[in-house]
Amino acid sequence: MAAERTLAMVKPDAVRKGVIGEILNRIENNNLKIVGIKMHHLSKQKAEGFYAVHQGKPFFEELVTFMASGPSVALVLEGDNAVAKWREVMGATNPEEAAEGTLRKDFGSNIGNNAVHGSDATAAAAQEIAFFFEKNEIVDYEWD
Repeated sequence: MAAERTLAMVKPDAVRKGVIGEILNRIENNNLKIVGIKMHHLSKQKAEGFYAVHQGKPFFEELVTFMASGPSVALVLEGDNAVAKWREVMGATNPEEAAEGTLRKDFGSNIGNNAVHGSDATAAAAQEIAFFFEKNEIVDYEWD
Protein backbone atom coordinates (compact mmCIF):
# COMPACT_ATOMS: atom_id res chain seq x y z
CA MET A 1 0.00 0.00 0.00
CA ALA A 2 1.31 3.47 -0.86
CA ALA A 3 2.00 5.86 1.97
CA GLU A 4 -0.78 8.30 2.77
CA ARG A 5 -0.46 11.81 4.17
CA THR A 6 -2.51 13.63 6.79
CA LEU A 7 -2.44 16.94 8.59
CA ALA A 8 -1.86 16.97 12.32
CA MET A 9 -1.87 19.98 14.58
CA VAL A 10 -0.67 20.49 18.14
CA LYS A 11 -3.25 22.96 19.42
CA PRO A 12 -2.53 26.01 21.62
CA ASP A 13 -3.51 24.26 24.87
CA ALA A 14 -0.92 21.51 24.31
CA VAL A 15 1.72 24.07 23.30
CA ARG A 16 1.06 25.96 26.56
CA LYS A 17 1.39 22.69 28.52
CA GLY A 18 4.84 22.11 27.02
CA VAL A 19 4.04 18.71 25.50
CA ILE A 20 5.04 19.29 21.85
CA GLY A 21 8.02 16.96 22.20
CA GLU A 22 5.96 14.18 23.78
CA ILE A 23 3.39 14.44 20.99
CA LEU A 24 6.10 14.32 18.30
CA ASN A 25 7.63 11.30 20.02
CA ARG A 26 4.30 9.47 20.02
CA ILE A 27 3.83 10.30 16.34
CA GLU A 28 7.14 8.68 15.42
CA ASN A 29 6.62 5.77 17.82
CA ASN A 30 3.41 4.98 15.91
CA ASN A 31 5.25 4.71 12.58
CA LEU A 32 4.07 8.06 11.28
CA LYS A 33 6.86 9.99 9.58
CA ILE A 34 6.94 13.77 9.96
CA VAL A 35 7.51 15.23 6.48
CA GLY A 36 6.44 18.81 7.23
CA ILE A 37 6.42 20.88 10.40
CA LYS A 38 5.94 24.53 11.30
CA MET A 39 4.97 26.57 14.31
CA HIS A 40 2.68 29.52 13.79
CA HIS A 41 0.24 31.75 15.62
CA LEU A 42 -2.98 31.72 13.64
CA SER A 43 -4.79 35.00 13.16
CA LYS A 44 -8.53 34.90 13.80
CA GLN A 45 -9.05 35.28 10.04
CA LYS A 46 -6.79 32.33 9.21
CA ALA A 47 -8.48 30.19 11.90
CA GLU A 48 -11.88 31.11 10.44
CA GLY A 49 -10.65 30.02 7.01
CA PHE A 50 -9.30 26.73 8.29
CA TYR A 51 -12.48 25.88 10.19
CA ALA A 52 -14.88 27.35 7.58
CA VAL A 53 -16.60 23.96 7.29
CA HIS A 54 -17.93 24.53 10.83
CA GLN A 55 -19.18 28.08 10.22
CA GLY A 56 -22.69 28.51 11.57
CA LYS A 57 -22.30 25.76 14.16
CA PRO A 58 -22.70 26.74 17.82
CA PHE A 59 -19.04 26.06 18.67
CA PHE A 60 -17.50 27.92 15.69
CA GLU A 61 -16.66 31.24 17.38
CA GLU A 62 -15.26 29.54 20.48
CA LEU A 63 -13.13 27.23 18.31
CA VAL A 64 -11.76 30.09 16.22
CA THR A 65 -10.98 32.18 19.30
CA PHE A 66 -9.21 29.22 20.92
CA MET A 67 -7.14 28.41 17.84
CA ALA A 68 -6.06 32.07 17.59
CA SER A 69 -5.24 32.25 21.33
CA GLY A 70 -1.63 31.11 21.01
CA PRO A 71 0.88 29.28 18.90
CA SER A 72 0.16 25.89 17.40
CA VAL A 73 2.24 23.42 15.41
CA ALA A 74 1.11 22.11 12.02
CA LEU A 75 2.56 18.84 10.76
CA VAL A 76 2.31 16.69 7.68
CA LEU A 77 2.44 13.02 8.63
CA GLU A 78 3.09 10.16 6.26
CA GLY A 79 2.56 6.44 6.64
CA ASP A 80 0.35 3.48 5.81
CA ASN A 81 -3.26 4.51 6.49
CA ALA A 82 -1.95 7.75 8.01
CA VAL A 83 -5.38 9.37 8.42
CA ALA A 84 -6.85 6.45 10.38
CA LYS A 85 -3.63 5.79 12.30
CA TRP A 86 -3.32 9.42 13.43
CA ARG A 87 -6.98 9.49 14.48
CA GLU A 88 -6.36 6.36 16.54
CA VAL A 89 -3.32 7.94 18.22
CA MET A 90 -5.30 11.14 18.93
CA GLY A 91 -8.31 9.42 20.51
CA ALA A 92 -11.92 10.56 20.66
CA THR A 93 -12.67 14.28 20.25
CA ASN A 94 -13.88 14.48 23.86
CA PRO A 95 -10.95 13.59 26.17
CA GLU A 96 -13.41 12.13 28.69
CA GLU A 97 -14.42 9.54 26.07
CA ALA A 98 -10.92 8.93 24.67
CA ALA A 99 -9.17 5.61 25.25
CA GLU A 100 -6.36 5.38 27.79
CA GLY A 101 -2.98 6.21 26.31
CA THR A 102 -4.32 8.43 23.53
CA LEU A 103 -3.10 12.00 23.16
CA ARG A 104 -6.46 13.56 23.92
CA LYS A 105 -6.93 11.40 27.03
CA ASP A 106 -3.45 12.27 28.28
CA PHE A 107 -3.23 15.95 27.30
CA GLY A 108 -6.74 17.23 26.53
CA SER A 109 -8.81 19.08 29.10
CA ASN A 110 -12.23 19.10 27.46
CA ILE A 111 -13.93 18.81 24.07
CA GLY A 112 -12.73 22.30 23.09
CA ASN A 113 -9.21 22.08 24.51
CA ASN A 114 -8.36 18.62 23.24
CA ALA A 115 -4.64 19.05 22.44
CA VAL A 116 -4.51 17.93 18.81
CA HIS A 117 -6.26 18.10 15.45
CA GLY A 118 -6.29 15.57 12.66
CA SER A 119 -7.85 15.32 9.22
CA ASP A 120 -10.92 13.09 9.08
CA ALA A 121 -10.45 11.75 5.53
CA THR A 122 -7.83 11.67 2.78
CA ALA A 123 -9.62 14.37 0.73
CA ALA A 124 -9.80 16.65 3.78
CA ALA A 125 -6.15 15.88 4.52
CA ALA A 126 -5.08 17.07 1.07
CA GLN A 127 -7.04 20.33 1.49
CA GLU A 128 -5.78 20.92 5.03
CA ILE A 129 -2.17 20.22 4.12
CA ALA A 130 -2.42 22.69 1.22
CA PHE A 131 -3.92 25.28 3.59
CA PHE A 132 -0.76 25.32 5.73
CA PHE A 133 2.06 24.04 3.52
CA GLU A 134 3.56 24.89 0.17
CA LYS A 135 4.73 21.85 -1.80
CA ASN A 136 8.40 22.76 -1.22
CA GLU A 137 7.81 22.67 2.56
CA ILE A 138 7.05 18.95 2.49
CA VAL A 139 10.16 16.81 2.41
CA ASP A 140 10.55 13.28 1.07
CA TYR A 141 13.26 11.25 2.78
CA GLU A 142 14.11 7.66 3.65
CA TRP A 143 13.17 6.52 7.12
CA ASP A 144 14.65 3.38 8.66
